[in-house]
Amino acid sequence: MDAVLEQLSQAVRAAAAAKRPLRLRGGGSKDFYGQALAGDILDTRAWSGIVAYEPSELVITARCGTPLAEVEAALREQGQMLSFEPPHFADSATSCATLGGMVAAGLSGPRRQAAGAVRDFVLGVTLLDGRGDVLAFGGQVMKNVAGYDVSRLMAGSLGTLGLILEVSLKVLPLPVAEATLKLELPEDKAIETLNRWGGKPLPLSASAWSRGELAVRLSGARAAVAAAREKIGGERIDDAQAQRFWIGTREHTDVFFRPQSENAAPLWRLSLPSTTAPLKLGGEPLIEWGGALRWFASNADARIIREAAQRAGGHAALFRGGDKSVGVFQPLTSPLMQIHRELKREFDPHGIFNPGRMYPDL
Repeated sequence: MDAVLEQLSQAVRAAAAAKRPLRLRGGGSKDFYGQALAGDILDTRAWSGIVAYEPSELVITARCGTPLAEVEAALREQGQMLSFEPPHFADSATSCATLGGMVAAGLSGPRRQAAGAVRDFVLGVTLLDGRGDVLAFGGQVMKNVAGYDVSRLMAGSLGTLGLILEVSLKVLPLPVAEATLKLELPEDKAIETLNRWGGKPLPLSASAWSRGELAVRLSGARAAVAAAREKIGGERIDDAQAQRFWIGTREHTDVFFRPQSENAAPLWRLSLPSTTAPLKLGGEPLIEWGGALRWFASNADARIIREAAQRAGGHAALFRGGDKSVGVFQPLTSPLMQIHRELKREFDPHGIFNPGRMYPDL
């Protein structure tokens, strides 16, 4: 494996010397996400394998090219999981989600509302910077607080700061019991109800509202799940059907996310305060995370969508489809963009890693 690492380092050094852009890529399952792809592909899949796993310590460390499915299978054998429920967005015939891509994309699934985001579980990373040097940050414990938290900075960076060689993640036990309930509620009532439940000691681990139906997942001890079912009411969904539903919501294979034609409206992802009232942006939304995540397939002007999100105290991203010339992510203020530029200059002084993947001028 040392030979693989040396090849990666040499490729980075050569690109830096020639100032030739590199496109960091694992399985390619997130190629659709972010701005236009650019640069020669630097494939990370050869640098793979689980380095260390201590179930009793709730920590796993693996290399960037390790298939995400392999990591999750190893955890399931020990009754554990990545509790932020990361999406794969992978067609096994053409693409395979990798651990490095999971961290770089920084995307979380339905359980994020209860467990937290990817970045909250990153304990440490080993990074190959734009000079071809190997840098280590963080560790395998949650108490590493000295200086900047560079490890968590890598979550959602889309490979613009460096190649994540290795990552240590905190894991959690699988829930003992789960149940999914379905209730018929209009959008405004669903948002109000979810926020009311959020203030109560209920074992809510996921929620999704669309087309007048609210689905909520309860996870935890059997007694807690049973008691919450009595309080919430609604119809209990068969466990197998519920599993398909939550996987479909996480992986965007649910009918809501499937384009009905080549001219389908672009998919927008809005992160908002959970109490935000319904937004009228054209098309029916799908609401997750207790009201804090809202998906819209909408042909509305990008400026209108972003202004609506900003007025509510949130932000909007063009997640899939549409004209990326409007910018995929919410424009940054000048001070924030300056911070991004300084970080890019520090980790990638020659600007070779995934140029323009987050913002066209970064």
